[in-house]
Amino acid sequence: MKKVKILLLAATLLGALLTVEAQRTVVRVYPKHGTVVTTINRPKIIVHKRTNYYFADGVWYRARGRKYVVCAAPVGIKVRALPRGNKVVVVNGRKLYKHKGIWYKKSGRHFVVVTV
Repeated sequence: MKKVKILLLAATLLGALLTVEAQRTVVRVYPKHGTVVTTINRPKIIVHKRTNYYFADGVWYRARGRKYVVCAAPVGIKVRALPRGNKVVVVNGRKLYKHKGIWYKKSGRHFVVVTV
C-alpha cells in the first residue's frame, strides 16, 4: 500500500511538471493590416511626416482614438533596432533586412523602411 501511494505521488508530481511546462509555450500570432487592438506591449513612438506611428514586436500601428490600428510601415521611417527574427538578404548588391514582409536598409545607427 505504501508503494502505491509513493507511485501515485510521483505520477501526480510528474503530471504537474508537464502541465507547467505546457503553459510556458508561447505562440506569436501577428495581426493583419486593419486589425484594431486596445493595448500595445511597450511601443516605440516614431513621428514620421507629422503622424505618430507605434512600433512594437515588429508590428506597426497608428492611433485611432484610444485604440490602435495595425498598418503598413511607411517608406522612409527610421527605427533604431529591429526585433529578433529578421533575415539578412542581399538584393542587387545591397544588404537589406527583412522582417514580416517589411524591408529595411541600414543607414548609420538606424534602419530605414525601403521598397524592393
